[in-house]
Amino acid sequence: DVELVTVLAPDLGAVRADPSQIEQILMNLVVNARDAMPKGGRIILETMNVDLSHSYVQEHRVVEPGSYVMLAVSDSGTGMDTQTQAHIFEPFFTTKELGRGTGLGLSTVYGIVKQSQGHIWVYSEIGHGTTFKIYLPCVQEAARAERPEPQPAGVARGEETILLVEDDLALRQLAVKILRREGYTVLEAESSVHAEDICRRHPGQIDLVLTDMIMPEMSGRELVERVRALRPRVRVLYMSGYTEHAASQQPGLGIDAPLLSKPFSSAVLSSKIREVLRQPAA
Repeated sequence: DVELVTVLAPDLGAVRADPSQIEQILMNLVVNARDAMPKGGRIILETMNVDLSHSYVQEHRVVEPGSYVMLAVSDSGTGMDTQTQAHIFEPFFTTKELGRGTGLGLSTVYGIVKQSQGHIWVYSEIGHGTTFKIYLPCVQEAARAERPEPQPAGVARGEETILLVEDDLALRQLAVKILRREGYTVLEAESSVHAEDICRRHPGQIDLVLTDMIMPEMSGRELVERVRALRPRVRVLYMSGYTEHAASQQPGLGIDAPLLSKPFSSAVLSSKIREVLRQPAA
């Protein structure tokens, strides 16, 4: 129920920044935009080259005039009043209900932008959505190609096929990126029903099912029971925000396979996947 639109400049200038931190900025802003649109809407990601003039600098005195790359994230959500806008970059400030946010997302974004010698502004009106604009100073040297992360010692490169089942788009995309970088073939499913359909239709072998435990249509455990009826030898790894003990206390969520606790790092995900794949098939 969210339309994602990208408007990207083809000749974008280079900036000096850590790619993983830029990803973190985008993830935080897009997740906030999604949460601000409970009935769906539109998120626009936009980049462009801009020259901030002396007149602009006079209105924003912390900014040096010059050439910048602008990254904007806009949504058509509920918007914020001026009082809320005045506090959004403060650590632990959040407008979300208990358990939905830590209040650290935007303060983290602010810190990364400042660390990159950039600036961030928010524009918002109640009922008309929000736009975050980030300005990072252009540099003359060309951007260097990102070097692949070194493979941790003792972790084999993957060759197997993994069925990933996760209804959270941001987390699913992140996990897919990590697993494909490790060499795995990844089949993506945004729901239990979709995953069961993939199991029926996929012509090749599926070595492991990596699934969230709690999903709208059926639980991860129910899905695994159906998958094992189709592919008895498949290995299983659950993902959950619950700990193993807490999950075992939830009705219908008894653990019958290894559990990966969220949030997890790429190293932990890779290590746990290899651990499960080394086990004998059922």
